[in-house]
Amino acid sequence: MPNSATATQSKTQSTRRWFQPSWQRLATSTCLALVAGITSLNSPFLQRWERQTQTFFFELRGPQVAPEDIVILAIDDESLSQVEHYQSDPERYASLAPIQQWPWQRIAYAIAIERLMEAGAKSVSLDIVLPTESAYGPADDEALTSVLERYGDRVTLAMKYENSQIRQGFILKPTLPLPQFQDKGIHLGNINFPLEVDGRIHHQGHTYLQTLEQSTAELDEQSQTEQDWENMYSFAEATLKAAQVPYENISDTYIHFLGPARTFQHIPFWYILDPDPWQNYLDSGAIFKDKIVLVGSTASLHQDFHPAPFSKTLLYPEPLAGVEILANDIATLQAGNYLQQAIPSSGLKGGLVLLIGAGFASVLRRSRRTLQRLGWTTGLIVGWVTVSYVSFISLGWVLPTASVTMAIVVVGSSHMLVSLITEKIRKQRLRQTLAQYVTSPIVQEIISQEEEFQDLLEARQAQVVGSLLGGRYQVLEILGSGGFSETYTAQDTQRPGQPTCVVKQLKIISDDPKAHELAHRLFLSEADTLERLGHHHQIPRLLAHFDTNSAFYLVEEMVQGTTIKTELEDRQPKSQAWAMNFLLDILPVVDFVHSQGVIHRDIKPSNLIRRAGDGRLVMIDFGSVKQISNRLTDTEAQVTSTVGIGTKGYMPSEQSAGLPRFSSDLYAVGVTVIEALTGLSPYKMAYDDRGELIWQYKVPNLNPALANVLNKMVRYDFSRRYDSAAEVLAALKEIPVTLPDSILNNGVTFTSTLEHTSDDEDRWDEPTGFLPTDWMTNSIERPNSVSHTDSTSQADTEETP
Repeated sequence: MPNSATATQSKTQSTRRWFQPSWQRLATSTCLALVAGITSLNSPFLQRWERQTQTFFFELRGPQVAPEDIVILAIDDESLSQVEHYQSDPERYASLAPIQQWPWQRIAYAIAIERLMEAGAKSVSLDIVLPTESAYGPADDEALTSVLERYGDRVTLAMKYENSQIRQGFILKPTLPLPQFQDKGIHLGNINFPLEVDGRIHHQGHTYLQTLEQSTAELDEQSQTEQDWENMYSFAEATLKAAQVPYENISDTYIHFLGPARTFQHIPFWYILDPDPWQNYLDSGAIFKDKIVLVGSTASLHQDFHPAPFSKTLLYPEPLAGVEILANDIATLQAGNYLQQAIPSSGLKGGLVLLIGAGFASVLRRSRRTLQRLGWTTGLIVGWVTVSYVSFISLGWVLPTASVTMAIVVVGSSHMLVSLITEKIRKQRLRQTLAQYVTSPIVQEIISQEEEFQDLLEARQAQVVGSLLGGRYQVLEILGSGGFSETYTAQDTQRPGQPTCVVKQLKIISDDPKAHELAHRLFLSEADTLERLGHHHQIPRLLAHFDTNSAFYLVEEMVQGTTIKTELEDRQPKSQAWAMNFLLDILPVVDFVHSQGVIHRDIKPSNLIRRAGDGRLVMIDFGSVKQISNRLTDTEAQVTSTVGIGTKGYMPSEQSAGLPRFSSDLYAVGVTVIEALTGLSPYKMAYDDRGELIWQYKVPNLNPALANVLNKMVRYDFSRRYDSAAEVLAALKEIPVTLPDSILNNGVTFTSTLEHTSDDEDRWDEPTGFLPTDWMTNSIERPNSVSHTDSTSQADTEETP
């Protein structure tokens, strides 16, 4: 039965492996296919977004200089207001009589056309539909007809298509100028534009006629006027024909808008009629030489305004008049700088969406972090929009910006959403795991860096502290925890004075009765071993053992003193005399342990306590819980586990492979002594190419005999080490060094702070014996009350397969 940490991790990884690829691909593929389908069907939603993007690109580019050969003769508010001057002095302002009332007399247009033509204008185009006879009488129409008879081939008159009501409903019919005007050789130009889904004008005028020809097959039959589509022209086409300017006619093109209102030169219409501005401002018409002149309304009274790029937008709220849109269309057709779809086919656009989306998805699958995916998504969106903008402005190609951007957003969002869900599941499972081992030092370090988990420690403390174990041992404090265990200090409530002891809990997280039966047998076996070992005066005594609620408990004697780890914490090298005394004091304990057929497996500074009072070394933490845990993991294991129990740096190679020997403990003792002599953590020690420790250069005036003993204890090859602790003791006795007895009995003052040192790896890589951060405070209040904690933190102990 795997331990809970492993099981939780495995379940989390399994969930991640299943959830991320399967659901991520399904979500991405579904959404991407949907976007591609919408694109292929030319969805109005995407069309609207594409047109809005075009408007944005125009306004991002900003206004451009309009061609000088296109001039607008504006029927503006200023021209309409000239009636006031005429009414105040009709004789003085007699030239303004044709425009004293709207609609103006048609003689006003006749005068304007005649003067413009005499001034050398290329052509004159009237953005005014004249379908009915003049309200001022036949003479008014005759005046215009006379001028058209002379200059008709250079004049364009407007026509438009309008809905006409019939019995069956509405029919689209052309509204044309009077036949007497048409008969004079004028050019007819349609002023309709297709209105896009965003409510704006984007396409050129001739696109309207091309679309109309395709979609109104019955138009000719129901219209009173026979339609000759080959001779039907947009206003821009008719104007350029009248001006004899060649142009290229391509279907489905967009207007290249140059800017907002008044980008083209505007001249008030009344300047043409009044002699003063005609002569002084317009230089008797010289300003119109070789110009294409458009006559149309920009007056607010007529409300001939239309939404388009640079019109009725956030940056350009002023609307564009119809004549200004016509001017942009003419300029585009004349320059040939129209815009067109880079990919005309909707199906090909859908294919492009699939291609880019699938490629982007493959990139995101290689990136696991949500922020990285967000960065990739943002970067690709910015990149594609930039490419689209450059293509739009420089080449005149309209790329499917919106649909591809949507595909990128969908792919990126689906990956990030799945990542967030997976991360949420992972954190929930991590929280469950941390809640079980909240008292472990490593777990506490994790919790200290994660604000959302910081309530777990208080919750666990509140749950355990004060509880009564076995009806006898009241928990005072949680000292640490491991994969299967927790260690507490507790008061024995049934002994006089309620002395403090150490209680270790072994919790079996399994519903398998066989696992509990095996754990019970192993627990009794280990308790028997600890009972026998406790007869040695330098090993804590086992006081009791019991089981309750699927948990097993060991109660041991509390040892008051200071760990060797604390003595070495300042990283100041110890003397050779210290090393000799250490070896002579601890090796007899190791020899006794081995004589009982037990291998400690985890000898290191934090598992050795210098007992207060006599200064003797006490060996703690025999890894009983670790051995039980490993054997529960492999229920078929008979003698040794295939998982190495121990701590990295102190554990030799054969122990890492799960094959410890008696000499493995000697290796750990030797490394501890070398650590004391050099002041180096085992993690910072160097090894030669044969795996042997390189350390002697760090110890000046090293006794050669002591060096030989230590080198033999830490040989990489266990067969070249001492076979027993007794052999090491025998070798040490041959070293001619006089050691004062006081060294064995001196009291070591604990001066350590609990701040991090440069040896954080060692500090946090402890399997057991790590006391809580406030244990020294308690020891100051109770002199010489440092306890050993025969506990094993699975998070701290290196278990190497």
